[in-house]
Amino acid sequence: MGDHFQTIVDLDATAADAPRLARRVLGVLVAEGVVLPEGTDRPFGGHLPGPHWHKAVGPGETGWAPTDGLTVYTGRTVFHGGQGDAEWVRCPRCAATTPLLTDEYDRIDAAWEPYGRAVSRWQETGEAAVTCPGCAAAVPLAEWTWADDYFAFGCLGLEFWNWPEFGEAFRGLVADALDGHRTTLVWGKF
Repeated sequence: MGDHFQTIVDLDATAADAPRLARRVLGVLVAEGVVLPEGTDRPFGGHLPGPHWHKAVGPGETGWAPTDGLTVYTGRTVFHGGQGDAEWVRCPRCAATTPLLTDEYDRIDAAWEPYGRAVSRWQETGEAAVTCPGCAAAVPLAEWTWADDYFAFGCLGLEFWNWPEFGEAFRGLVADALDGHRTTLVWGKF
């Protein structure tokens, strides 16, 4: 059980661009009837599902309606999958994969340590790199691939709580509203 979320993260938005882009994408989602325009103070998403919420979800995913809404985050944010930890991380330069958990799902502290420091540094400064144990390149943190897309680093995120799985057309609509920026989907549960 629990509450689950899907967060579409804009990987290219700067801190300066994020508020403008957030207003634009929210305007598109309201115009499409995916979410309601007025915000609420609900703990799981302030913009509740609109009458055409089904435009957001994939084919065959309309068997149940979303129960909560959308929260828009602007500003430097470490988006993560909530419960648990990433099982591994992969270097984009050499494809070396570093396990971060044991077979019993316990964190491998020595492997996690450089990434954990980099996550904290990125949160504070917006820049961090980790030296790859495979190729020895200093790789910006935001370029690493995380198991199950557990982490994403950005200045704009659209977090939907308790919605059916999104469709590709919807993710394309959001990317178009974000000036065609690269996006990723972080999903998880609390």
